[in-house]
Amino acid sequence: MNAPERLNHPDSKALQSFVDRLWDDEIVPALTHYIAIPAKSPMFDADWQAHGHIDRVVRDAAAWVEGKKLAGLKLEVLRLPGRTPVIFFDVPATRAASDDTVVLYGHLDKQPEFSGWRSDLGPWTPKLENGLLYGRGGADDGYAVYASIAALLALDAQGVSRPRCVGLIETSEESGSIDLPAYIDVLKPRLGNPSLVVCLDSGAGNYDQLWLTTNLRGNVTGTLKVEILTEGVHSGDASGVVPSSFRILRQVLDRLEDSATGRLLPEAFHCEIPGLRIEEARAAAKILGDEVWKRFPWACGADGASTLPTTTDPVEALVNRTWRPTLSITGVDGMPALKDAGNVLRPYTAFKLSLRLPPLVDGNDAAVKLKALLEDNAPYNAKVTFAPDGRMGAWGATGWNAPALAPWLADALDTASREHYGAPVGFIGQGGTIPLMSLLQQGFPAAQMMVCGVLGPKSNAHGPNEFLHVPYGKRLTASVAQVIARV
Repeated sequence: MNAPERLNHPDSKALQSFVDRLWDDEIVPALTHYIAIPAKSPMFDADWQAHGHIDRVVRDAAAWVEGKKLAGLKLEVLRLPGRTPVIFFDVPATRAASDDTVVLYGHLDKQPEFSGWRSDLGPWTPKLENGLLYGRGGADDGYAVYASIAALLALDAQGVSRPRCVGLIETSEESGSIDLPAYIDVLKPRLGNPSLVVCLDSGAGNYDQLWLTTNLRGNVTGTLKVEILTEGVHSGDASGVVPSSFRILRQVLDRLEDSATGRLLPEAFHCEIPGLRIEEARAAAKILGDEVWKRFPWACGADGASTLPTTTDPVEALVNRTWRPTLSITGVDGMPALKDAGNVLRPYTAFKLSLRLPPLVDGNDAAVKLKALLEDNAPYNAKVTFAPDGRMGAWGATGWNAPALAPWLADALDTASREHYGAPVGFIGQGGTIPLMSLLQQGFPAAQMMVCGVLGPKSNAHGPNEFLHVPYGKRLTASVAQVIARV
């Protein structure tokens, strides 16, 4: 190094200034280009290899990283047969006699378009407006690889010593990270024994402070299909004799969910909630208040008033979305569009199910139990099938509950939050799923975890008008740098 090696606390103002310039000059333009590429995850683009969009965003990100000229950087794009590619980079330590390794994680694949975008916006038409970068994938979480490298560059620019850092950027996360375990097996000897994992694929309770994610739900997705006929028939002729496939599907779902309350009925899909997580939910609720539920885009009810949530208690809402199983129907097949719906009793109905699981419930076990629950003893001897997404034996994604926070990391997070946001660090569980976290926790039980992200209020990942809050992203990048310096 040209400058004398500093201690492990950088000048926060200089750090933020460096990060801000890099975001404005290079990261926002790179993300603008990235958003325009429909690099949909394999679950949503079976022909992803032929289309080449995933390969394109991988090449672009790899070229950007290599162009930063970090001292000693080694980068390669790994491609296992039949699997989506992974970027792996390795940056040697600048700290003398350091055995620590930091793993920096992100992904470049995206969710599908969805409908309802503002007329001047679209999933593949990036637009920067009032500090918000709109478009699919920028916040979830194409920015992660760029922010990770920016954090290292900011430390090196000040001569602040840091440990070895390796990057793991995958492209099947939105499909449940179906390809990631194979790459983890290949890379495990090269990952070493990480001291810290930094994952930037999560959310924030607000944009006023740094938020650490303490737990993530698991998820089982799949297609539930009920078949009763081989072809559609006149509803006047058949109804009353042929049972409706939709009614049978409702009966089958009644085994799983209490439709009056939304509670999942099988106890196997529940777990005991740790007391610490309840206390964290209470603390987060004090900060966020009713915004926990008011932040969603509620429609108007029959009387003109807003539609209502399942609960208006902020603590209960936070616990519901992080520690209790819930069912969502995210897609439907077998039903014509309204304009095409004639008087025909349909031969089948199919629903795409998304079952969010508490952090401590095994995803594959839940998928197996869900399949048996839905398929056994079908009403009217109908053909009822549930096909979980993913590969057999690896159905579902298991959630994650963070290990106890080491005192050094707790102090580093709080210091970074106060210096870059002017407020203490917040702790919050998230209802989404990041399969990598469970995998790494099992493989590296001693590692500390910094799971954060830019998906705050109204950022709407996966939905219409998704945006990246650029000022928050800048402060998060600087905070990551400060924490890495403290490892």
